[in-house]
Amino acid sequence: MPTSEDVYKELRQVYDPEIPVNIVDLGLVYDVQVDEAGACNVTMTLTSQSCPEARTIPEVMKRRLNALPGVSGTQITIVWDPPWTPQKISEEGRKMLGIDQEDED
Repeated sequence: MPTSEDVYKELRQVYDPEIPVNIVDLGLVYDVQVDEAGACNVTMTLTSQSCPEARTIPEVMKRRLNALPGVSGTQITIVWDPPWTPQKISEEGRKMLGIDQEDED
């Protein structure tokens, strides 16, 4: 059965086409749960409610996660609270984008 770490690893292969950072390091993935039956539940947000990739990103996520051995299905829940802000970008994501923490203070 896949673990939440396996799911996060796979989600690091999914990118927002407008930003050259994966969705995990971009801070879009809020929570990952995998139950005993192998069902993946991912809670995430998008950079904005008008994101042009609002349909594409979850579909790519589902396709990738459903291909993991032991995954029986994937549910993606998009939430707007808490809203995404650039402060949610991981340290690794900041490096990829060339952003210093000081740039945002």
